[in-house]
Amino acid sequence: MAKGDSCKQEPGVFAPMIDRAACEGKADCVVICPYEVFELGIVPQEDRSGLGMLARVRGFVHGWKQAYAVNAEACRACGLCVQSCPEKAITLARRQ
Repeated sequence: MAKGDSCKQEPGVFAPMIDRAACEGKADCVVICPYEVFELGIVPQEDRSGLGMLARVRGFVHGWKQAYAVNAEACRACGLCVQSCPEKAITLARRQ
């Protein structure tokens, strides 16, 4: 089975939600996603203060790199990102 063969929805029905306190920016989601939904980025300074102490330490250690769903409207809910994330930081949610 090729990447993306297990997609369950049309694009735009679901979107990945990334837990900022858990993501360590390992990029497994970037690599596995057949629709290029994710990119790695740097958590902006203003968003760091809202994180707990453990998440701030984790962010510092990993250079504040995290995954961002920059192309969330292309998500087809295959769940490959959810399965591949070592921190279990990604869930899929129905878009409003």
